[in-house]
Formats: sequence, C-alpha cells, structure tokens
Amino acid sequence: HVRGLPGSPDIAMPGRRIAIFVHGCFWHRHEGCRYATSPATRPEFWTAKFARNVARDKEVLVRLSEAGWRVLLVWECALRRQELRDLLPGRLQCWIEGRARTEEISSF
Repeated sequence: HVRGLPGSPDIAMPGRRIAIFVHGCFWHRHEGCRYATSPATRPEFWTAKFARNVARDKEVLVRLSEAGWRVLLVWECALRRQELRDLLPGRLQCWIEGRARTEEISSF
C-alpha cells in the first residue's frame, strides 16, 4: 500500500504514474456483481457504509487523475477463478503499455 498517494493504492508505478487498486466486490460495491451482496441485518448501517466507500473511491479516482496518474481497478471477481487469473498478466501488460487513463478488470 502506497500511503503517500490518495487512497493508498495496492500497487504503484511512480515512474509511469500508474496506480492499481484491487477492490473487493462486497466492500466497494461492484455494480452488477454477484459478490456485491448486502447483509440482511442493520440495513441502514450497511447502506451508509457502502455509500461512503463508493464516494471515497470516486474521490480517490478524481484526485489521482487530476494529479496525472492512470488508475486501474482489479475487481475481486476477476481473481476468483483460475482461468481468469491466468489471463490477468496479459491484461495488466496490455493496459500498462496502453494509453487508457482508467480501466477496470472484472469477471464480466
């Protein structure tokens, strides 16, 4: 975790100004993902908690982008099955060598 950058990215490549986050689908509310479930108990608490997480993630993305960083989000669901994990190095390399400012890697 790179504590000197907004959001403390899981991986940073300062020379390339690349920040990579590995987000849990549950905690970061991966839209449309089957792993982004909601607990049945204390719905008000969880709704507020998840809303704060999503808002913070958006703010981090804006701050890093404004500072000239490219940002990649790797979602947990993209790491759950071996066949998806096997594709990850190639997908990472393609994005790192590309020009896209932001990207997400997920199972769908």
